[in-house]
Amino acid sequence: MKNSFSVGVDIRVLGSGKQSGIEQYVLNLLPEMIRLAPDIKFKLFFSAFHEAELSYPWLHRDNVELHRFFYPNRLMFGAAKFFGRPRLDKLMGGANVFFSPHFFSAPLEKSCRLVTTFHDLSFVRYPQFFSWRKNFWHSFEMNPRQQARRSHRLIAMSYSTRNDLVSLFKINPEKIKVVYSGLVHDRAGVTDKTEINRVRTRYQLPENFFLYLGTIEPRKNILGILKAFEDLQRKKLLSEEAHLVIAGDRGWRDSDIFKYHEQSPWRKLIHFIGTVDEKDKSLVYQLARVFVYPSFFEGFGFPPLEAMRAGVPVITSRTSSLPEVTGGAAHLVDPYHLHDLVEAMQLLFTDEALREQYRRRGLRRAQQFSWEKSAQETLEVLLRES
Repeated sequence: MKNSFSVGVDIRVLGSGKQSGIEQYVLNLLPEMIRLAPDIKFKLFFSAFHEAELSYPWLHRDNVELHRFFYPNRLMFGAAKFFGRPRLDKLMGGANVFFSPHFFSAPLEKSCRLVTTFHDLSFVRYPQFFSWRKNFWHSFEMNPRQQARRSHRLIAMSYSTRNDLVSLFKINPEKIKVVYSGLVHDRAGVTDKTEINRVRTRYQLPENFFLYLGTIEPRKNILGILKAFEDLQRKKLLSEEAHLVIAGDRGWRDSDIFKYHEQSPWRKLIHFIGTVDEKDKSLVYQLARVFVYPSFFEGFGFPPLEAMRAGVPVITSRTSSLPEVTGGAAHLVDPYHLHDLVEAMQLLFTDEALREQYRRRGLRRAQQFSWEKSAQETLEVLLRES
């Protein structure tokens, strides 16, 4: 019978108003699942103390129910931790399975199976990269280890994350399914000069620049990028004037990054442009000469693939999931060795033939990721009874 099977989905991450990887994961994956499974009823759980705008067209599909509450989430997390209440599936009138796209606490009735996505375990491996509030939230308020163990099935963003779940949380590997995230394959290779000029003007983008796009936080090794760029300028290793553009939302523990920039003798060539609208992202990538992402740790890593999709050569780290996800299509460096990064940045910025080689590799690699494929594989996990 139509809609006889129901899937509860926790969409509370959409209340943050941010554009980080987890929010993008939900905003791209969920509409595809709703489209691919019209006979499944999707019951979406959302709670925020303050009014939050949810204006997505897929909320009005026939197989979608939005269950909106105005409970403070901090209060709900506390009640979940100490009392195992409220049961989220019960608040929505019941569900066969409940899908948590992040490890938010989700008390459920015993009859409702729980599937949780783990994007990474960076907070376990590198607690020094997070604020004390974030570490408190991870270790005490959420208890992701317990969430992983009580979940019937886990989805890992990469085999790197899967291996961390096994080694750090002692999870049975048979319980974990690796499902890669997808990419939106539109607006690549824009040639409209009016549109290009609009984006260049809006973000005050220079003619030739390295680009970093992601959250401004220590784990992303932005200080390493700044130091490498300074070294290139100091030693005059670039054949022409080069700029560095740092784009993205501010995260945590970022004061050292901005302080370093303020004291840099080349600060006029370094541009922090803040948040980039989703509709402009592809063009910002496209206008860059080289994309630089020497992160210390990633569970998946959207930005390198987004840059590849836009036809930009990528420099990234040979750590965690990044070699797995970029699949030989990026120039890999050791993020702990500045000389490695300096050499790669100089090489790709000045060698046109090498840039073209990486550009073609990146375009081929990006084509292997789609949200439809991710949604199909996620649905298989949700519908599996054991």
